[in-house]
Amino acid sequence: MRLDVICCIAAALATLLSAGLLAGCEDSDDGTLTVALTGQYPPFSTYDEDGNLIGFDVDVARAIAKQMGREVEFVATEWDGILAGLQARKFDAIIGSMAITPQREKAVNFSEPYYRSGAQLFVHKRHADEIDGIEDCEGKPVGVVLGETYHHHLEDKHPDVDVRTYGGTPEIFQEIGNERIVGFVTDRLVGSYQIEQAGEPFVPVGELLYTERMAIPIRKDRGELLRQINEALRAVKDSGELAEIHEKWFGRPPTESD
Repeated sequence: MRLDVICCIAAALATLLSAGLLAGCEDSDDGTLTVALTGQYPPFSTYDEDGNLIGFDVDVARAIAKQMGREVEFVATEWDGILAGLQARKFDAIIGSMAITPQREKAVNFSEPYYRSGAQLFVHKRHADEIDGIEDCEGKPVGVVLGETYHHHLEDKHPDVDVRTYGGTPEIFQEIGNERIVGFVTDRLVGSYQIEQAGEPFVPVGELLYTERMAIPIRKDRGELLRQINEALRAVKDSGELAEIHEKWFGRPPTESD
């Protein structure tokens, strides 16, 4: 082959590589796994008194990065722009309790789920014998935080429930204590954590209203990184480390449904 032809081919390949357009092309690996989360979602990611990131997702990210032989670097990002930041190559992955949905799967690849949760009804202990699930709340007032998906789910699937919206869980807890509502619906793990932190006598009742699988989004052009993260995630699960992290933050190891 002529030298000028070889040079032209080499130049074209270099252009494709620099633009990230060559099939199978991936970002360079500098030994760091850059992970996005919000830092505003306790107990999954938040800041301690010294300004350090802590939480369930933080510990999971560190465990995965360690298994991969990489250092982890966190990027605190607003939730409404976190997927756009991933697509813009601002970080390698999102480890921030993102649920797998068909719409999101069109834009990114997801790892294997690292935990499951979903919508749970909580009631005061004094009502636990009379309320076995959301079906027993027909005609009764049930609280949700304004803007969360649980409000829409109850209106759509359980229209006979008297749904009341509030600005946050402290207000809901006060309303239950004053017997203005019989219970509230929120994420099972988040609700359990908030109840424990507040020392309130509220308990979960009934099955989950719906289930969500939480996984790690990665850009579609990063197949090798997806493989490595899944491999590391399996190792963290098999070693029992993931169960230990779960118990640390939620007071119990994950059940089969988790």
